[in-house]
Parts: sequence; structure tokens; C-alpha cells
Amino acid sequence: MAFGKWIGGFLGFMSGGPLGALLGIALGGFFEKMLDSVNTPETQGTFDGQSGFQSQHYTREQIYQGQRNSFMFSLLVLASYIIKADGKVMHSEMELVRQMLLQNFGEDAKNDGNEILRRLFDEQKRVGAASFRNTVSQCCGQIARNMDYSQRLQLLNFLVMISQADGRVDPSEVTAMKECAQWMHMKTDEVDSMLGMGKDDLESAYQVLGVSPDASDAEVKRAYRRLALNHHPDKVAALGEDVRKAAEKKFQKINEAKERIWKARGLS
Repeated sequence: MAFGKWIGGFLGFMSGGPLGALLGIALGGFFEKMLDSVNTPETQGTFDGQSGFQSQHYTREQIYQGQRNSFMFSLLVLASYIIKADGKVMHSEMELVRQMLLQNFGEDAKNDGNEILRRLFDEQKRVGAASFRNTVSQCCGQIARNMDYSQRLQLLNFLVMISQADGRVDPSEVTAMKECAQWMHMKTDEVDSMLGMGKDDLESAYQVLGVSPDASDAEVKRAYRRLALNHHPDKVAALGEDVRKAAEKKFQKINEAKERIWKARGLS
């Protein structure tokens, strides 16, 4: 298929390393053409495997597009791992991914992302679950080196949303998400926190903040400040206004949990 313009231009940190290898498998010869298109004499740089291309010649728009492309492909790779964690591909999960791509990246991304995801499933089947798990682990390490913590949190939040698409989060999916979090050098209880978001009971509110109901008021306030700092929508503004809006919805759920706890404790 002819992939859309969303994947063209400056490729960002996914141009090399395990993510680049998977992208090459997913896109085939089209990937080589993309590399040729960005590696012109005017934009020659070197890839260091850590922070991406080292060049002073890329435009701000190319760098911006590269960040979005890298974020989106990272999402597809991790989604392919989470969706297959319970041994089956649910239509509801695939549809949520399609809608997520449409809302955050556009029509081309929805169509092409769906095809790329299916090719990632094929690759997982070809190499086997254990080998693909190892590749995902390496990809997460690459993500950790190139995305800040708040961007990784938003990536993890999208994965949680995908796991919830069919109305039930399988324990194997929780395990897979916590593996991804750990591989991305994140706290695994971030997954538990996100799984509690959007619920209206007090127990879930404490789950969101990551504290026990027996925690002191000071501990609760510190937990909220940490969440508010790491999840603030402005932290992911570099990925585009659409991703920022998705982060705003997450931030609102955190504040709703905070308000329930504050009300129960009589805090102001």
C-alpha cells in the first residue's frame, strides 16, 4: 500500500535501533525510500542510537513531525504487544486504536496505522511470542532514552485505554503493560493509577493517586502534586495539540479523583 504523508519527512529516533528495524519490516521498501528522502546532502546527520539524528539542518517542522511519527509508531508497537497479551485480537481493541489514530493523527494515520499494526501481528507470529517480547523490551529501552517521562506516561495511558476497550482488562494485559512500564524505566504502579481513572468510587480515587486510604493528608497532597506535575498537558504539547487534548482528559480524571478524596477528608 502507499503509506500516507504522516510517516514521511524527518523520521526521528525511530530511524535506527529496534524500532527502526520493526518499522522497516512493517513498511518494507517504502522505509528505504523514506530514509533516502531525509538523508540528502543538505540534511546529512548521524544516528547515535540514543537521542536520534545529530544534525543542524533539519527544520523545526521536520523535527516536530519526527517526534509525532516516533510517538505514534511506538504506540503501535506497544499496542501490538498489549492486544495480543491475552492470546486474541479483539475487534473493540482494534477499533479503539483506529479511532485513537484518527483523532490524534488524522485519516491517513488511521488507515496506515491499522495496516502497520496487522503487519506487526504477523511479525509476532513469525518470530514467536518470546522473541517478540524481547524486541518490545528493547524498543521500550529506546523509547525511554528518547521520550521524557510525561510523554511516556501519555503513551502508557493510551495502552491502558486500549486494554479497556472490550470492557474487561485481562490480567495478562495488566502484566504486559507493567512490563512495558518497567522496560521504559517507569514505576509499574503508574498502570494501577491509570486503571483507576474514570471511576467514581473513593477506593479508585486513592488508586489513582497511588496512596493508601490510611495515608496522611500530607502524603496524599504530595502524591497529587507529583501526578499533577508529571501528567500536566503542557508536558506533551510538543507532540501536537490533539495529543495535548488527550492528556487534558487524563488530567481531568486525576483532578476528579483528587476532589473525591479532598471532599471525604474535608480538605481545602
